[in-house]
Amino acid sequence: MSGIVVFGAGGRAGRAVTAEARARGHAVTAVVRDPARYPDLGAEGVTVARGDVTEPGSVARTVAGHAGAVHAVSPFSGSEQGFETLDPGFFVAAADALLDGLATAGVGRLVAVGLGANLLGADGRPVMDDPLAFPPEIRPFARAHTAGLHRLRERGDGPVDWVMLTPAGHLEHGGARTGRYRFGGERLPGGDREPWLSYADLAVASVDEIEKPTRHRTRVSVFNYREAKG
Repeated sequence: MSGIVVFGAGGRAGRAVTAEARARGHAVTAVVRDPARYPDLGAEGVTVARGDVTEPGSVARTVAGHAGAVHAVSPFSGSEQGFETLDPGFFVAAADALLDGLATAGVGRLVAVGLGANLLGADGRPVMDDPLAFPPEIRPFARAHTAGLHRLRERGDGPVDWVMLTPAGHLEHGGARTGRYRFGGERLPGGDREPWLSYADLAVASVDEIEKPTRHRTRVSVFNYREAKG
Protein backbone atom coordinates (compact mmCIF):
# COMPACT_ATOMS: atom_id res chain seq x y z
CA MET A 1 0.00 0.00 0.00
CA SER A 2 1.11 3.55 -0.65
CA GLY A 3 -0.23 7.06 -0.50
CA ILE A 4 -1.88 9.09 2.24
CA VAL A 5 -5.52 10.06 2.63
CA VAL A 6 -6.14 13.50 4.12
CA PHE A 7 -9.66 13.97 5.47
CA GLY A 8 -10.45 17.66 5.74
CA ALA A 9 -7.95 18.57 3.03
CA GLY A 10 -9.61 21.93 2.43
CA GLY A 11 -8.75 23.34 5.88
CA ARG A 12 -5.50 24.86 7.07
CA ALA A 13 -4.15 21.71 8.68
CA GLY A 14 -5.32 19.52 5.82
CA ARG A 15 -3.73 21.74 3.20
CA ALA A 16 -0.46 21.80 5.12
CA VAL A 17 -0.42 17.99 5.43
CA THR A 18 -1.22 17.60 1.74
CA ALA A 19 1.64 19.92 0.77
CA GLU A 20 4.10 18.18 3.11
CA ALA A 21 3.13 14.71 1.88
CA ARG A 22 3.49 15.77 -1.75
CA ALA A 23 6.88 17.35 -1.06
CA ARG A 24 8.04 13.96 0.20
CA GLY A 25 6.79 12.20 -2.90
CA HIS A 26 3.60 10.67 -1.51
CA ALA A 27 0.46 10.44 -3.60
CA VAL A 28 -2.38 12.12 -1.71
CA THR A 29 -6.11 11.58 -1.77
CA ALA A 30 -7.55 14.88 -0.57
CA VAL A 31 -11.01 14.30 0.89
CA VAL A 32 -13.57 17.09 1.24
CA ARG A 33 -17.35 17.20 1.55
CA ASP A 34 -17.84 19.17 -1.69
CA PRO A 35 -14.97 19.08 -4.21
CA ALA A 36 -16.58 21.88 -6.25
CA ARG A 37 -15.79 24.29 -3.40
CA TYR A 38 -12.06 23.52 -3.60
CA PRO A 39 -10.97 23.82 -7.23
CA ASP A 40 -7.45 24.78 -6.10
CA LEU A 41 -6.77 21.49 -4.30
CA GLY A 42 -6.08 19.49 -7.41
CA ALA A 43 -2.39 19.24 -8.30
CA GLU A 44 0.06 16.70 -9.62
CA GLY A 45 -0.07 13.71 -7.32
CA VAL A 46 -3.26 14.88 -5.56
CA THR A 47 -6.62 13.23 -6.17
CA VAL A 48 -9.54 15.23 -4.82
CA ALA A 49 -12.37 13.03 -3.59
CA ARG A 50 -15.78 13.51 -2.05
CA GLY A 51 -16.13 11.76 1.30
CA ASP A 52 -17.95 11.66 4.59
CA VAL A 53 -15.72 11.16 7.62
CA THR A 54 -18.72 10.12 9.73
CA GLU A 55 -19.76 7.25 7.41
CA PRO A 56 -17.73 4.02 7.73
CA GLY A 57 -18.49 2.83 4.21
CA SER A 58 -17.31 6.10 2.70
CA VAL A 59 -14.14 5.97 4.78
CA ALA A 60 -13.41 2.36 3.79
CA ARG A 61 -13.85 3.03 0.08
CA THR A 62 -11.63 6.11 0.24
CA VAL A 63 -8.73 4.69 2.23
CA ALA A 64 -8.47 1.31 0.50
CA GLY A 65 -4.95 0.78 -0.83
CA HIS A 66 -3.38 3.64 1.14
CA ALA A 67 -0.65 3.50 3.77
CA GLY A 68 -2.45 5.69 6.30
CA ALA A 69 -4.90 8.49 6.89
CA VAL A 70 -4.86 11.92 8.53
CA HIS A 71 -8.02 13.25 10.18
CA ALA A 72 -8.03 17.05 10.03
CA VAL A 73 -11.78 17.53 9.63
CA SER A 74 -13.79 20.20 11.37
CA PRO A 75 -17.56 20.51 10.89
CA PHE A 76 -16.89 24.20 10.21
CA SER A 77 -13.95 26.57 10.18
CA GLY A 78 -15.02 29.52 12.28
CA SER A 79 -17.50 31.06 14.67
CA GLU A 80 -19.16 32.99 11.86
CA GLN A 81 -20.77 29.72 10.79
CA GLY A 82 -22.56 29.44 14.11
CA PHE A 83 -21.39 27.21 16.93
CA GLU A 84 -25.03 26.77 17.92
CA THR A 85 -25.47 24.51 14.87
CA LEU A 86 -22.69 22.14 15.92
CA ASP A 87 -23.57 18.48 16.22
CA PRO A 88 -22.07 17.55 19.61
CA GLY A 89 -21.60 13.99 18.41
CA PHE A 90 -19.67 14.88 15.25
CA PHE A 91 -16.19 13.91 16.47
CA VAL A 92 -17.43 10.73 18.15
CA ALA A 93 -19.12 9.69 14.90
CA ALA A 94 -15.94 10.52 13.00
CA ALA A 95 -13.78 8.48 15.39
CA ASP A 96 -16.06 5.46 15.02
CA ALA A 97 -16.27 5.75 11.25
CA LEU A 98 -12.53 6.15 10.84
CA LEU A 99 -11.65 3.23 13.09
CA ASP A 100 -14.25 0.99 11.47
CA GLY A 101 -13.58 2.14 7.91
CA LEU A 102 -9.81 1.83 8.15
CA ALA A 103 -10.12 -1.61 9.75
CA THR A 104 -12.44 -2.77 6.97
CA ALA A 105 -9.99 -1.55 4.32
CA GLY A 106 -6.98 -3.06 6.09
CA VAL A 107 -5.31 0.32 6.66
CA GLY A 108 -3.58 0.32 10.02
CA ARG A 109 -2.47 3.89 10.73
CA LEU A 110 -4.52 6.97 11.65
CA VAL A 111 -3.14 10.38 12.65
CA ALA A 112 -5.73 12.78 14.08
CA VAL A 113 -5.24 16.51 14.64
CA GLY A 114 -6.23 17.46 18.18
CA LEU A 115 -7.37 20.63 19.92
CA GLY A 116 -5.23 22.42 22.50
CA ALA A 117 -8.31 23.45 24.48
CA ASN A 118 -8.42 20.06 26.19
CA LEU A 119 -4.81 20.12 27.30
CA LEU A 120 -4.26 20.94 30.97
CA GLY A 121 -3.10 24.39 32.01
CA ALA A 122 -0.77 25.31 34.86
CA ASP A 123 -3.62 24.98 37.36
CA GLY A 124 -4.36 21.43 36.27
CA ARG A 125 -7.66 22.36 34.62
CA PRO A 126 -8.40 21.93 30.92
CA VAL A 127 -7.72 25.16 29.06
CA MET A 128 -11.32 25.22 27.86
CA ASP A 129 -12.52 25.53 31.49
CA ASP A 130 -10.66 28.82 31.99
CA PRO A 131 -12.87 31.66 30.68
CA LEU A 132 -9.88 34.01 30.61
CA ALA A 133 -7.93 31.72 28.31
CA PHE A 134 -10.71 30.26 26.19
CA PRO A 135 -13.89 31.97 24.91
CA PRO A 136 -16.95 30.38 26.57
CA GLU A 137 -18.93 30.49 23.34
CA ILE A 138 -16.47 28.04 21.75
CA ARG A 139 -16.62 25.53 24.61
CA PRO A 140 -19.29 23.37 22.88
CA PHE A 141 -16.83 22.82 20.03
CA ALA A 142 -14.06 21.98 22.51
CA ARG A 143 -16.31 19.55 24.37
CA ALA A 144 -17.29 17.86 21.10
CA HIS A 145 -13.64 17.53 20.10
CA THR A 146 -12.80 16.11 23.53
CA ALA A 147 -15.56 13.53 23.20
CA GLY A 148 -13.92 12.34 19.98
CA LEU A 149 -10.62 11.89 21.80
CA HIS A 150 -12.38 9.91 24.53
CA ARG A 151 -13.91 7.62 21.89
CA LEU A 152 -10.51 6.92 20.35
CA ARG A 153 -9.22 6.02 23.80
CA GLU A 154 -12.21 3.80 24.54
CA ARG A 155 -11.51 1.83 21.38
CA GLY A 156 -7.75 1.91 21.71
CA ASP A 157 -7.23 -1.85 21.57
CA GLY A 158 -8.63 -2.25 18.04
CA PRO A 159 -6.72 -3.05 14.85
CA VAL A 160 -6.08 0.58 13.88
CA ASP A 161 -2.99 2.17 15.41
CA TRP A 162 -3.99 5.81 16.00
CA VAL A 163 -2.30 8.85 17.44
CA MET A 164 -3.72 12.31 18.10
CA LEU A 165 -1.29 15.19 17.69
CA THR A 166 -2.50 18.19 19.70
CA PRO A 167 -0.85 21.57 19.02
CA ALA A 168 0.20 23.14 22.33
CA GLY A 169 0.24 26.91 22.34
CA HIS A 170 -0.34 29.25 19.42
CA LEU A 171 -0.92 27.52 16.07
CA GLU A 172 0.45 29.91 13.49
CA HIS A 173 -1.02 30.18 10.01
CA GLY A 174 1.68 31.05 7.51
CA GLY A 175 4.45 30.27 9.98
CA ALA A 176 7.75 28.92 8.76
CA ARG A 177 8.46 25.24 8.27
CA THR A 178 11.37 24.53 10.60
CA GLY A 179 11.14 20.76 10.20
CA ARG A 180 11.41 20.43 14.00
CA TYR A 181 8.94 19.80 16.79
CA ARG A 182 8.71 18.40 20.29
CA PHE A 183 6.27 15.93 21.75
CA GLY A 184 4.81 16.49 25.20
CA GLY A 185 2.09 15.09 27.41
CA GLU A 186 -1.31 16.21 28.66
CA ARG A 187 -0.19 19.61 29.99
CA LEU A 188 0.72 22.79 28.20
CA PRO A 189 4.48 23.29 28.24
CA GLY A 190 5.62 25.44 31.15
CA GLY A 191 8.67 27.59 31.74
CA ASP A 192 9.66 30.99 30.44
CA ARG A 193 9.50 30.15 26.75
CA GLU A 194 6.41 30.50 24.61
CA PRO A 195 5.11 27.30 22.98
CA TRP A 196 3.91 27.65 19.41
CA LEU A 197 3.65 25.61 16.24
CA SER A 198 3.27 26.44 12.59
CA TYR A 199 0.78 24.53 10.49
CA ALA A 200 3.76 23.49 8.36
CA ASP A 201 5.49 21.84 11.31
CA LEU A 202 2.23 20.22 12.43
CA ALA A 203 2.19 18.70 8.95
CA VAL A 204 5.79 17.53 9.34
CA ALA A 205 4.86 15.71 12.55
CA SER A 206 1.74 14.23 10.96
CA VAL A 207 3.52 12.80 7.93
CA ASP A 208 6.39 11.59 10.11
CA GLU A 209 3.88 9.62 12.18
CA ILE A 210 2.50 8.00 9.02
CA GLU A 211 5.92 7.12 7.63
CA LYS A 212 7.58 5.96 10.85
CA PRO A 213 5.13 5.77 13.76
CA THR A 214 6.61 6.49 17.18
CA ARG A 215 3.45 7.10 19.25
CA HIS A 216 0.74 4.48 19.45
CA ARG A 217 -2.90 4.64 20.57
CA THR A 218 -2.35 7.81 22.52
CA ARG A 219 -2.66 11.59 22.44
CA VAL A 220 0.44 13.75 22.61
CA SER A 221 0.99 17.47 22.48
CA VAL A 222 3.26 18.83 19.76
CA PHE A 223 4.99 22.19 19.82
CA ASN A 224 8.09 24.29 19.31
CA TYR A 225 9.52 26.96 21.60
CA ARG A 226 10.37 30.54 21.03
CA GLU A 227 11.75 32.91 23.61
CA ALA A 228 9.21 34.89 25.60
CA LYS A 229 9.00 38.61 24.82
CA GLY A 230 9.86 41.26 27.32
